Amino acid sequence: MNFSALLHLMMILVQLWPCSPSPQNSSAQNTVQSFTAVRRVKRGWLWEPLFVTEEQISLDLVYIGQLKSDLDKQDGSLKYILTGEGAGSIFVIDEYNGKIYVTQKLDREKKPFYTLRAQAINRSTQLPVEPESEFIIKVRDVNDNAPQFLDGPYVATVPEMSPEGTSVTQVTATDADDPSYGNSARLLYSLVQGQPYFSVEPKTGVIRMASQMDRETKDQYLVIIQAKDMVGQPGAFSATATVTINLSDINDNPPKFQQRLYYMSVSEEAPVGTTVGKVFAEDSDIGDNAAMDYFIEGERSDVFDIITDNETQEGIILLKERVDYESKRRYSIQAKAVNRYIDERFLKEQPFEDTTIVKINVEDADEPPVFTSENYVMETAEGVMIGSLVGVVTARDPDYDDSPVRYSIVHSTHLKRLFSINEHNGTIITIEPLDREIASWHNITVTATETRNPEKISEANVYVQVLDVNDNAPEFPKNYETFVCENAVSGQLIQSISAVDRDDSAEGHHFCFSLAQEATNSSHFTVKDNQDNTAGIFTGKSGFKRQEQFFFYLPILIQDNGTPPLTSTNTLTVTVCDCDTEVNTFYCRYGAFMYSLGLSTEALVAVLACILIFLVFFLAIVTIRQQQQKKKPPFSEKMEEFRENIVSYNDEGGGEEDTEAFDISALRTRTVMRTHKPRRKVASEIQSLYRQSLQVGPDSAIFRQFISEKLEEANTDPRVPPYDSLQTYAFEGTGSLAGSLSSLGSNTSDMDQSYDYLADWGPHFRQLAGMFTSHRSVGD
Repeated sequence: MNFSALLHLMMILVQLWPCSPSPQNSSAQNTVQSFTAVRRVKRGWLWEPLFVTEEQISLDLVYIGQLKSDLDKQDGSLKYILTGEGAGSIFVIDEYNGKIYVTQKLDREKKPFYTLRAQAINRSTQLPVEPESEFIIKVRDVNDNAPQFLDGPYVATVPEMSPEGTSVTQVTATDADDPSYGNSARLLYSLVQGQPYFSVEPKTGVIRMASQMDRETKDQYLVIIQAKDMVGQPGAFSATATVTINLSDINDNPPKFQQRLYYMSVSEEAPVGTTVGKVFAEDSDIGDNAAMDYFIEGERSDVFDIITDNETQEGIILLKERVDYESKRRYSIQAKAVNRYIDERFLKEQPFEDTTIVKINVEDADEPPVFTSENYVMETAEGVMIGSLVGVVTARDPDYDDSPVRYSIVHSTHLKRLFSINEHNGTIITIEPLDREIASWHNITVTATETRNPEKISEANVYVQVLDVNDNAPEFPKNYETFVCENAVSGQLIQSISAVDRDDSAEGHHFCFSLAQEATNSSHFTVKDNQDNTAGIFTGKSGFKRQEQFFFYLPILIQDNGTPPLTSTNTLTVTVCDCDTEVNTFYCRYGAFMYSLGLSTEALVAVLACILIFLVFFLAIVTIRQQQQKKKPPFSEKMEEFRENIVSYNDEGGGEEDTEAFDISALRTRTVMRTHKPRRKVASEIQSLYRQSLQVGPDSAIFRQFISEKLEEANTDPRVPPYDSLQTYAFEGTGSLAGSLSSLGSNTSDMDQSYDYLADWGPHFRQLAGMFTSHRSVGD
């Protein structure tokens, strides 16, 4: 059996309940409007699309189409089923007749279409009578969204004086409606505010210049652009955007001086580089377009200079050269300001520069004296008489009143004064002899002081050159050591000599060498002048004998070429050596030394032998004494090697706790302190004796036995120094069996105690026994 069904598809436009409905939605139509039907058959289904316009809906259900099978006999035997997106919620179907309804408003901007599936089944058998088929319901758009400027507000910049039609910027609005259907999304731009300076293209939103504008007149404009949908038809939605348009600067204005004439002044004392004043040319432009450079025109550019302050754009006039009130009191200069960056488009209209006149007055000041020269160079010969004229310096007061000047020399405290100056006329003379060889130049500082104002002082440098005079005779440059062998032959060169002269010579030094008159008749040696400021000493005979003459003294005359020439006599010592022809310098020096001492070689050998014997004898004695020291006992019999201590106690004893009077190690001499063999501990023995002494007296045999044992131990041990004092306290204070240790309450004294037993202690304690014996005798 063939089945067919008619599915009416509605393309609906659903509006989201606008507050004021648009005119095209003013009539409430709930019926289906038929348009051109497109029929197509798919698996027995007959598709016939129908369209409905979305509008304000007042009913709960809106019919949009019908699903129908050709097997449907209107008896309710068939059941229509709708599944897919929104089925049962947004879209519902009458299962008996296949009519489809929409239950709520749809928004195309949220979802433009829905995909559904349709099916017809037999109610009795629950079997499909038509195959399941898929179809799409499209939501047709209506104009329910206004345009929006997403990028606003806008800011744009355009150069000033731009020609008409220059593009400034472009604004763009968007519309959420469907641009492919109707005019809902077709926008039209218009200018709400900004005439007559700007215009906007209706379709593109491009803003253009409508006239030339000057930034110096107004530099910012506020333009409002409107965008309407529906191509601007009545009832269309609209939106506006604000565009801030700034005019950027161009160099279309030249600099202009605020004043046509400036007055300034500068003191004649002002140093070079002093700021005289400032000029300013105003430029209406900003930034680099207002940057300018200043220049000085005319012949006065050598006295004054001008520079540009880049921060303030001021011209700073500087003093380029010192000015003098007495020479010129007024200056007039022309300053010019020129833009640094020039726009050639406006150059033909006017020059981008301006000039002004600056008049500068020179102020008078009390100036210090001025020397005719800052540096003087003078000459004087060495050796001139004291008071000789060296030169003259001159200074004057440049001021109008021409104050008198007083001269003086600035003397150093650590240098000798060689010159003086006349304080009235500036004449410099010598006050000490000058020697070029000590100092060839002298630097003097001369001051000039105004007599009316001593604070005005100026200085000048005077350089005095000391001219050379031939006042130094030539001489040997060093002490020559000249030797000649006994077997030397005649005419043998034994020494080459030269000379030096402390004086200067313009033509160079030239020396002449010769033997003195007293040595001319001697035939032992001769002098040969080499004519190159050197000379040779030659032997005048063969063979020399040391026994006859050990030294020869040759007087040699040296003459210079100065004016007048000077001659000096220099003695050359020639030593005769015991050699054949070759000179051994060391041996010759040794022989000369011995000869100067008056000793022969044999005598020197004898002296050295005696010294050697004395050293051997001295070393033998030292060795023997060291061996004897090693064999001696560690403690000498000399009593000064032992330290004697007399200990006095003025405080009361400590009773039972005072078991030791003092540290016995302090009594030992440092020189004999050394490691010794272990001994029995005395402390334990004293503690035992102390306990026993509580029941016995000081004359008990126990004490005497203890002292005897310690004495014997000290005598038999040679490595341990003796005890100078051994004190044992075995008595307590008042109320005890032992009695008091304090001397304050004692009725007895040391006079009652016998020290005769110390004589039995041996030779080591002889001096100690003598001290106590004598002490008792004196007490008696």
